[in-house]
Amino acid sequence: MGAGFSGAVIARELAEAGHRPTVIDGRDHVAGNCHTARDPGTGVMVHVYGPHIFHTDDAEVWDYVNAHTPFRPYRHSVRTTVRNRVYSLPLNLLTINQFFGQTLRPDEARAYVEARADTSISEPANFEEQALRFVGPEMYEAFFKGYTEKQWGVDPRELPASILKRLPLRFSYDDNYFAHRFQGIPGAGYTALIESILDHPAIDVHVSTLFQPEMTDRYGHVFWSGPLDGFFGYAHGRLGYRTLDFERFEGTGDWQGCAVMNYGDRDVPWTRITEHRHFAPWESPEGSVLYREFSRACGPDDIPYYPIRLVEEKALLAEYADRAARTEGVTFVGRLGTYRYLDMDVTIRDALDTARAFLDRAPGAAMPAFVTPPL
Repeated sequence: MGAGFSGAVIARELAEAGHRPTVIDGRDHVAGNCHTARDPGTGVMVHVYGPHIFHTDDAEVWDYVNAHTPFRPYRHSVRTTVRNRVYSLPLNLLTINQFFGQTLRPDEARAYVEARADTSISEPANFEEQALRFVGPEMYEAFFKGYTEKQWGVDPRELPASILKRLPLRFSYDDNYFAHRFQGIPGAGYTALIESILDHPAIDVHVSTLFQPEMTDRYGHVFWSGPLDGFFGYAHGRLGYRTLDFERFEGTGDWQGCAVMNYGDRDVPWTRITEHRHFAPWESPEGSVLYREFSRACGPDDIPYYPIRLVEEKALLAEYADRAARTEGVTFVGRLGTYRYLDMDVTIRDALDTARAFLDRAPGAAMPAFVTPPL
C-alpha cells in the first residue's frame, strides 16, 4: 500500500525476485509527497508537496536511484530573513560576522560564540537550553526561537534538545546546506524516478484506489506505508503530526534569488518561501512558481508531514507498535508506517532492507511487523 519510495522499491525488488506485486495508492499519481509536475503556465518543474533534495552518504542507494533516472548536480542554497536583514544558513562564519558586525577568523569566531553561550547549562534538557548552550541568547532569539515556534506550534522548551543537536554550526564560510557526499535532483523529476522503479511487467499499479485493511486477506503479504494508526482505524487515538499549507504565487524571472528563504521572525506567519525554478538550475524558464509555507497541527483530513514524537505521541506509538507486532501478514514501512521522519535515502535503504528480509527469510518463517523498529 503506497506508491512512494517505500512501496515502489519493495515492489521492484520483489518483482525482480519472481513475485507479482500489486501497488495501490489513494492519490491520482505515484511518488507520494515527492511528486513533481511540470507547471503548464510557466514551464517550471514544481515539487507539488514541498521541495525534496536528495542527499546521502549511502553509495548503494545513490547508485540505485541513478540507475533509474540520471540525477543532476544540485547544491542546496538557503537564506533566512530576520529583523529585515538576510543571513546565510546553516549558521556559518559569514552568518556570525554578519549578525555581530565582525570580521572574525574561524578561531576567533569559535571563541566569540563560546563567550556568549550559557556555559552554566551542562546537560540541556530541552531545545531552548540546547540553543542557549550552543549559540547563546542573541542568535537563539534571532534564528531559532520564532522559526521553531511557527514550525512546531509549541514553546521550544517543550521540544527535545536532540532536534537542535542535528543542526550544524560551521566556523567556515561553507554554506552548503547538506554535508553528504552525494547530492542532486533527478533531471526529469521525482515522479519520473518512481515511475521508472515501478516499470516492471510483474508490477500492477492502481492509483486513485483506497486500500482497506480488511483487503489484506487477498494477498500473500502486505507492506503498508500508510499511517500506522490508520491501519487500525485510529482505535487508540491519532498520532500527532504537523501539516503544511501552501500559498502559491507566481513571479517573473528570478523572484528571490535562492531556492529557500526562511523567515525567522515570529510575526511573519509563514516559515519559508520556496522558489521552484531553483530546484532545476539547468533549466531557464521565463516565469517562476513560489510557495509560502505555513505550518500547523494536522487534522483528520490533512496530509501528515512531520511526526511530533513527544512523550504523549511516543506512548501512543508504543500501543500501536505492540498491536502491529501481533498482526500477521503485514509489515509497516516508510515515514507514516513507522512514524519516523525519514529522508529519502533512509526511506530507500529501509525499503531495500525490508524487501531483502522478506526474500531471505527461512521457509515458513514469519515476517516481522517492523524491519526497523519505530521506537
